[in-house]
Amino acid sequence: MTVRAARPRASLEAVAVVVPAHDEEDLLPAALAALRTAARHPALARVRVLTVVVADACRDDTAFLAREAGATVVTGRFRNPGRARALGVRRALRELGGPAARTWIATTDADSEVPPGWLAHHLARAREGWEAVVGTVVLPRTSPLADRLRARYEETRPPGGEWRHPHVHGANLGVGAAAYRSVGGFPPLASGEDHALVDALKRAGHRVLPTALCPVLTSPRVRGRARGGFADDLAALGPCPGHPEEA
Repeated sequence: MTVRAARPRASLEAVAVVVPAHDEEDLLPAALAALRTAARHPALARVRVLTVVVADACRDDTAFLAREAGATVVTGRFRNPGRARALGVRRALRELGGPAARTWIATTDADSEVPPGWLAHHLARAREGWEAVVGTVVLPRTSPLADRLRARYEETRPPGGEWRHPHVHGANLGVGAAAYRSVGGFPPLASGEDHALVDALKRAGHRVLPTALCPVLTSPRVRGRARGGFADDLAALGPCPGHPEEA
């Protein structure tokens, strides 16, 4: 894959972080705590960060816990990650209200924990001129599936140099608001909305950077919230004795 060279761009003023969640009261608090840490990075000292949690058809305390953590919460009854992410982006951009050219959209998942430098990494790439950043994920080292996933996940990694990987995850994805709007945003898909957005950005000629430099820690559960999501990929690795199949 050829990646078009990026051009430096003006500094960003705002970041919208969108987190879709369906019955995630157990894992969401850790996800939001990690985002708060990332938002306090010195590189974001003059950048407004707004986190929006989309509580999608929740029957538990997901929305309450998100509000308690300081996130903006919107609710829906979609059971559709594409619609949930799109709703969260719309709310965030409306609330931020700044120019699209100076706003960055970052998405992650309620069962994932971003590293402390995650938002700083995204903004640094945006300032280099990249219009989208497509990151990777990793499992906890204690997961019995971690080594098995790494072996299959990194099949295309070269022995040296930067790895322009083939993966797309809503848990580690960023895009400039102007580029996002130009392709219509997240499509209303029950799965694969992240892949569809990245494909649309590439077709439109936007500068998309696949990078493994700042991976996001994600849940090792093999029974996920969305059919066709990452949990299904883990389940496809085959049975793993002693691995909890979280619902």
